[in-house]
Amino acid sequence: MKEQITEWFKSLQDSICIAIEHEDGKGKFEEDNWLREEGGGGRTRILQSGNVIEKGGVNFSAVHGDVPDFLMKENPVSNSEKNTFYATGVSIVIHPHNPMVPIIHMNVRYFEMSNGAWWFGGGIDLTPHYVNEEDAVFFHSSLKTACDKHNTNYYPDFKKWADDYFFITHRKETRGIGGIFFDKLSQTTNCTKEQLFAFVQEIGNSFAPAYTSLMNKNKNLRYTEDNKQWQLLRRGRYVEFNLVYDKGTKFGLETNGRVESILMSLPSTAGWFYNYTPTPNSPEEKTLSFLKKGINWA
Repeated sequence: MKEQITEWFKSLQDSICIAIEHEDGKGKFEEDNWLREEGGGGRTRILQSGNVIEKGGVNFSAVHGDVPDFLMKENPVSNSEKNTFYATGVSIVIHPHNPMVPIIHMNVRYFEMSNGAWWFGGGIDLTPHYVNEEDAVFFHSSLKTACDKHNTNYYPDFKKWADDYFFITHRKETRGIGGIFFDKLSQTTNCTKEQLFAFVQEIGNSFAPAYTSLMNKNKNLRYTEDNKQWQLLRRGRYVEFNLVYDKGTKFGLETNGRVESILMSLPSTAGWFYNYTPTPNSPEEKTLSFLKKGINWA
């Protein structure tokens, strides 16, 4: 079934790129095909300096080879034979020009090992520079609708998982307003591979309608230089999470993935201002008040 899953991920990359280009109105994705020495490769697509998007990546990969040691420790087997793996998926991060347009991330993936183990994983989360409550409700409601088509427990369970996962521990704040996160969904969930694949497809297909709507709604809002400085600071937090905590970054680097493609998630510019404290009752202080776990947006 991995061939079917792989081809669908390729088609998902295509459809999302078309939707983002259409909404941006100027930017075009440039494709960079690459091969991994140990096996497999991918298609990195980057859009830079668009009307709305400053830098965005929509990446597809399908790689294989010997299972890295850190995964063998997590998935011990009874024999000493070296196991191989196959992993495929789509990974997206979009950084806009306008600080009133949120950053968004999505990853959907499939992984299998030669010992018979397999699973799906993924997540989608929104990182506004300024939290807009209406947008937060829209985004989470979209995810809940997608999840509820498959299992009404998915949204509350995976929303909590996202709150815990997309958390910058050393800052004691969430990366943004969260979304959903899930990992190692397999037959242990009492679902077939086909059922779980259908759920992953549902999440993948929800990305473009949700984000292009937020782009369209916010792309022409006015902003100040102070807003841009705040955007740089929030991007700095994004960088901290991706380089310190993100499992996808770790997996890519530890399996000798393509560094340029792995680090496409980082913004073109970011900032770190020493001991920054927002002005009382400011939009910045209000945004910080929302960067916590357990908010019921849907």
